Amino acid sequence: MRWLPFLFAAGAVFWLVQLTQAAAMVAAPVGRDRLEQTLVNAGITHDVSAVLTAYLVLIFVFEAVAAGLHGTAFYGLRRRRPWGWIVAVLIAGAWSLVIVGIPVFVFLLQRKTREAYGIL
Repeated sequence: MRWLPFLFAAGAVFWLVQLTQAAAMVAAPVGRDRLEQTLVNAGITHDVSAVLTAYLVLIFVFEAVAAGLHGTAFYGLRRRRPWGWIVAVLIAGAWSLVIVGIPVFVFLLQRKTREAYGIL
């Protein structure tokens, strides 16, 4: 039971590292160019900058919220508060959805599946 808060602390560190890597990619001109080129290669032809901006905002918000929730769970579990447990259960549920959902996500992102549903 004593190790449980530190599991969520590790999750917070993980999301902060992801956030830092994304910020570094955006801050570097070569990184932005590489992201734009990836979008063009994926078939995005209209307003690549707007799509990239929307993607980056989504990523930054998601990673910041994930880090904040993991930190909240860490401090709540350390103090043995009910809200810490509630946040920890929510986070554990979200992780299980992501891990179970990976094969479906990969299948949905395949080109032939996107084309079958009319998604370019």
